[in-house]
Amino acid sequence: MRALTANRLDDGEVVFWKSGDWVTRFADAELFTDAATGEAAEASAKTQGTVVVDAYLIDLVESEGLWAPLSYRERLRALGPTNHLHHGKQAEGGAAIEALQHAAGAARSTGRVNLIKR
Repeated sequence: MRALTANRLDDGEVVFWKSGDWVTRFADAELFTDAATGEAAEASAKTQGTVVVDAYLIDLVESEGLWAPLSYRERLRALGPTNHLHHGKQAEGGAAIEALQHAAGAARSTGRVNLIKR
């Protein structure tokens, strides 16, 4: 299962693809079950170059019937952080972010963490 994500050009907000348009909540994102459909959506999204920056597909993981980005980086992008105090991702809580938090144990890190001794 995959989802399509990008950053919106006018404000830098993380957005997700849904039926030919961009939405701000991961919970509203369209999920792709096969590679061909996801790649077709990605190609279509890239034609909207004046709307978003660098659209790409992300892998998802299921945990108890809820879907979330597999990589830790993408989970952070989907949850925030954001500099918009009124932003709905954190403000709405509940089911909107439950899937992202629920699968936290299944997340894999795609980067290195360096511990600094003081």
